[in-house]
Amino acid sequence: MSQEKFDAAKYEFVQITSVNEMEDGDRLFIELGEQTLILLAVDGGYYAVRDVCTHDDGPLGDGELEGWQLVCPRHGARFDIRTGEALTLPAVVDVPVFPVRVVGGMIEVGIPRDNA
Repeated sequence: MSQEKFDAAKYEFVQITSVNEMEDGDRLFIELGEQTLILLAVDGGYYAVRDVCTHDDGPLGDGELEGWQLVCPRHGARFDIRTGEALTLPAVVDVPVFPVRVVGGMIEVGIPRDNA
């Protein structure tokens, strides 16, 4: 699901950090509830994906960022950070993505509401 297709009413947004604290190419690991997310700053935009490779459930966040693609550090699976799409084997399942917005200079990440 791309960032543009999120229904904001279905998410509770959590303030993460100031836009002044993240430069292009930066990543920030976020613990929200029982999951870890990666907040990425790329080409003037912000993207949040779950820190898990869907191939083997290992962490994804330490992988190389090549353009819009995050590369799994263990087996090389590639994921599009804008949509979560699994682009290469061995991953065949997309990684969860979360909506990101900027409000008053603060970056917020949306977490699905329980009743959504």
